Amino acid sequence: MKKGTLVSDKTTVVARNLAKSYFLPNSGSSLAFSKSRAREIKALQSTSFVARARESIGILGKNGSGKSTLIRLIAGAESPSEGEVLVSAKPTLLGVSAAMQKSMSGRENVRIGLLAMGVSPDIVKELTPKIIEWAELSDSIDRPMTTYSSGMAARLKFSISTAVQTEILLVDEALSTGDATFKAKATKRMNEFLDTAGTVFLVSHGAETVQQHCSRAIWLHEGRVIADGPANQVTKSYRVWGNRVATGRSAEAAKIIKGMTEKYTRPTIYFDDEFVCALDRSTAR
Repeated sequence: MKKGTLVSDKTTVVARNLAKSYFLPNSGSSLAFSKSRAREIKALQSTSFVARARESIGILGKNGSGKSTLIRLIAGAESPSEGEVLVSAKPTLLGVSAAMQKSMSGRENVRIGLLAMGVSPDIVKELTPKIIEWAELSDSIDRPMTTYSSGMAARLKFSISTAVQTEILLVDEALSTGDATFKAKATKRMNEFLDTAGTVFLVSHGAETVQQHCSRAIWLHEGRVIADGPANQVTKSYRVWGNRVATGRSAEAAKIIKGMTEKYTRPTIYFDDEFVCALDRSTAR
């Protein structure tokens, strides 16, 4: 067992023995739903990690690996089935989409999105021009969002969600939409959060996105963490695995997953009066 690592008051997120299950009725079951007769889907299992200020952490994994589930648990949008998540401040989830109305104008959606984030009406008025300018939508801000391209909508959502400085920013696939200019601006905005002692989580199934924007990467596979370490190392292994899957070399892909799983050691986390202590924090090899 490795020596414990003391994490100071700069710790922003602690996930300890985190798990999330969903229960779905079996086909042909009666109308009355019963967990005892339902099919359990384990979206996330036994996940533990410590995040610190000024860390940009990529969450990697194929579709259905548990990435978005983990982000929703950190954000407090869902409750874990087991374990706990502790945060130093209320996280901001880059996803005001639920509050936005496509039939309304971009300007109206700026107001709706900010209010949904808890911003006061006075501050909404102050922030609106800055949001419009950052999103580069001055000529189309009063048009309905139904007329926006996917890139225009992505810029507006990102601009709204990052208009207010926050200690913990959660970005779910937002950078997968948009051109190179938008991605460069988004990176600069995220770096501003890091410079003010923030923590950014970036969810993606693309290794290139995580390698470009993150210093650390957590690889989820079938609901479990199989790697947690420097982004350049984890993404290298993830990229090789993805190539093996894409080219039909399933045995080689399975060997990579097996090797990563065997190298990874889930940290044991405990608390005392002054520190969060993480034992055996894994590193990618």
